[in-house]
Amino acid sequence: MVKSSETSLPNLLDFTLEEMESFICASGKEKYRARQIMKWLHQSGCMSFDAMTTLARDFRETLANSARIYRPGIVKIQKSQDGTQKALLVLEDGLFIESVLIPGKSHWTLCLSTQAGCAMGCEFCLTAQQGFKRNLTPAEIVGQMITLKHETPEGAAVNNIVMMGMGEPLANYASTLKAIQILTCDFGLGMSNRRITVSTCGLAPQIMQLGNDVCINLAVSLNAPDDETRNRLMPVNKKYPLQTLLSACKKYPMPGRRLLTFEYILIKDVNSSRADAEKLARLLADQRCKLNLIIFNEYPGSPFKSPSAKDIDAFQQILLDRHFTTMIRKSKGRDILAACGQLSGAEQPT
Repeated sequence: MVKSSETSLPNLLDFTLEEMESFICASGKEKYRARQIMKWLHQSGCMSFDAMTTLARDFRETLANSARIYRPGIVKIQKSQDGTQKALLVLEDGLFIESVLIPGKSHWTLCLSTQAGCAMGCEFCLTAQQGFKRNLTPAEIVGQMITLKHETPEGAAVNNIVMMGMGEPLANYASTLKAIQILTCDFGLGMSNRRITVSTCGLAPQIMQLGNDVCINLAVSLNAPDDETRNRLMPVNKKYPLQTLLSACKKYPMPGRRLLTFEYILIKDVNSSRADAEKLARLLADQRCKLNLIIFNEYPGSPFKSPSAKDIDAFQQILLDRHFTTMIRKSKGRDILAACGQLSGAEQPT
C-alpha cells in the first residue's frame, strides 16, 4: 500500500494528453515532452522516472518530486479450462478488483472494472452482492490494461476492451470517459474506438451524454421484456423504466453499420419463455440493434438457474424469425467465476 504522503502527489496515469501537456508546461518544459512521457507510461509500461531516458536527468528528478506513477498490481491469476484468465488486482488502498482476459481466435479481449463493487443491486449479479466500495480513478481503469499488457504473455495480444467488469461504468462517468480518452490517445495505448465497448444497466441520461462525448460501442443490459420483470431483477428500472431507456438508446449515435447491442441474460422461469421472447420482439420492433443472449451463470448461493438448452434455442429462434440479429454469447471462465455477473473481487490473496 502506498503511503499517504506519496498519494498526495498526482498520478500521471490519471492524465489525458492535454492534461499532461498543461502539467509539463507549468514546470517550464516543452509541450512535446508530454507525448514522450505518455509513451513511457502507456506504451512502455514504465514505472520509474529514472527509466525515462529520453528526458534530462534534472527533469526526471523534478517529476519524481512533483508526481507519481501507480497502477493496480497483480495478486494472482486464475486460469480457466477454456483459456480465460481472471486477474485479482490490488489497489493503493488495499481494495481488490478483478479483470478478465478472454481468448479469441487470433486476439484477446480484456474485460475491465470501473468500480470496486457495485451499487446497482441487480438480483442476478454476484458483484452486486458485495456492495459498493468506491469508484475507480482513470489510472485504476487504464492501469488494469497497462498492467496486464506488460505483465502477462497474453496482454500484448489484447485488441478489444469491454467495460463489463465490476461496477456500472456510467455511474462513474467522469473517470470512465477520461479512461476512454486515454485508451484511444495515439500517445497512450492507441486503441481504436471501434474496439471499445461500454456496458450499462440502463442509466438513460448518461447514455445520451456518452453519445455526445465520445464515439464507442454501447451494450445495454436489458434482461426483461417488461417493466414488472425488470423491476424485480434490476432496481435501476424503477428510475429509468423501459420506455425511458429505449428512448435514450434510439438517440445514441452508432456510426456506419455498427449496431447498439442489447444483452439479455436468460434465467429459468423468470425471463426465458417463448412468451417472453415474443414480448421482447415487440418491445424492440423499432430499435436498430442486435441481441446478445447470455445464459445465466450460476454461482454459489444464487436463487436463479440456467434455462434448458431447448428453451434457449426456442427463445433465440423466435427472435431470428422476427429478423433480429441474435447471438448466444458463450460465457467463458465459468469454472473460475470469471463469466458475466460472476466477478466479486472478494477473494483474498493466498
